[in-house]
Amino acid sequence: MDPIRPQIQVLTEDQCRELHRQSLEVLGRIGVRVDDAPARSLLERAGCRVEDTRVLIPEEVVTWALDQAPDSVDVYDRRGELRFTVGGPGQRPARFGIGVTNLYYQDPRSGRVDPFFLEHLRLSVRLGNALDQFDLVSTPGVLQDLPAHAADRTAALEMAANTTKPLVLLVSDESSFEPVLDLLEEACGDLAARPWVLPYVNPISPLVINAETVRKMAAAVNRGLPLIYNSYGMGGATVPIAPGSALAMLNAELLAGLVLAQAMKPGTPVILGMLPAGFDMRTMVSLYTPHTMLLNVACAEMMAFYGIPHSGTSGSGPGWGPDLLAAGCLWMNHLTACMGKIGLAPFVGGNFDSLVFCPMTVVYADEVIRQARQLADGVEPAETATLLEELGEVGPGGNFLGSRETFRLFRSLGYESPIWPHLSLERWREEGEPAALERLRAYTLERLSSAPVPDDHDAVLERGRKRLEGLKD
Repeated sequence: MDPIRPQIQVLTEDQCRELHRQSLEVLGRIGVRVDDAPARSLLERAGCRVEDTRVLIPEEVVTWALDQAPDSVDVYDRRGELRFTVGGPGQRPARFGIGVTNLYYQDPRSGRVDPFFLEHLRLSVRLGNALDQFDLVSTPGVLQDLPAHAADRTAALEMAANTTKPLVLLVSDESSFEPVLDLLEEACGDLAARPWVLPYVNPISPLVINAETVRKMAAAVNRGLPLIYNSYGMGGATVPIAPGSALAMLNAELLAGLVLAQAMKPGTPVILGMLPAGFDMRTMVSLYTPHTMLLNVACAEMMAFYGIPHSGTSGSGPGWGPDLLAAGCLWMNHLTACMGKIGLAPFVGGNFDSLVFCPMTVVYADEVIRQARQLADGVEPAETATLLEELGEVGPGGNFLGSRETFRLFRSLGYESPIWPHLSLERWREEGEPAALERLRAYTLERLSSAPVPDDHDAVLERGRKRLEGLKD
């Protein structure tokens, strides 16, 4: 028998077809604004209709693009070892990463929020490298202690030196995008042969492919790199407030990005996804809600319907620290990700609307992911012969403490947190009534202080150093 495994499915096949039809209507009748003239010409040659800056994309061009794009992307680590594959038949499990582009850092010792500096980036990347439930590391923050023209390049080099895990690369300064890729090739070798760097780009909702995104896409495509193309939309602000309408519009944006990538170079590997969010008009901040989490899972199912690798939301943002606000959202995201068809969830660890990187939140999320994966892995059904043998051994009214099956399985089926021991009330009192948050703080500080650097850390920095000379002035 197959394993007893929980799964989430929110769309029927008919609903997938209808969502696709609605997205085609959006692309064919409303179109997308493309702010880059060469890109508009490229899309016109591919069969689209161009009206000033508006590009209308017909169904046959979308179908062509879907046929061209690979259904999976192999992702390697910096040393050339295959780490995982995004997409493909029956993909499991979801892959998680820390990040993304926060402006501040929340100190785990004091709780103070400070501007995100280079020292914080080093600590954050090493932490992501050390925690075993994270599969990749995304740019964790925008450096505030370096000039803009040096910040992206310095951050990229330090990320490469402080982890061997795959990188999701976000570059805030467009003029630095290609120099960052040059720098990483100088320090670490060819990026495309065994891709370990995934450049991240996004359009502007509603329905705009801005010139900066086009140029970043072209630079990645020309080097043979796979890229992540994500739409971000806030319900009632930048996307329709009705969740179903938001899903159809954001899906149309993703298809437009796919068409452009394939027009640039047929066969380009693209990981598509959306970051659907709500918008609180009273406080003017975005937020994740049960409805937006549902859209995240639905988007993953649409990408599976298309045969396109997926990247989605990571449940970060609402916390004021490693608190109940953060915990609830992380659990909702990570559990649905592991039980659904999510490909990547690369942006874990932000608080205060994803402005503040919080190491304690990252460490807590590592535990959440561990348990969510354990649940999603399911259990094996009973074998009749084994069941009857064990019950015959124990007999009515007995216990299973000493049974052979207990000895065989108790380690693999048990769960013991490295952060919080299982304390009885009496033992908790004996230990001075410790607070769970303080145990998390102590464990986080220990992991930060003990996180090792890769053995080639200094060599990577030295190889990239010359390209950074003079930039920090």
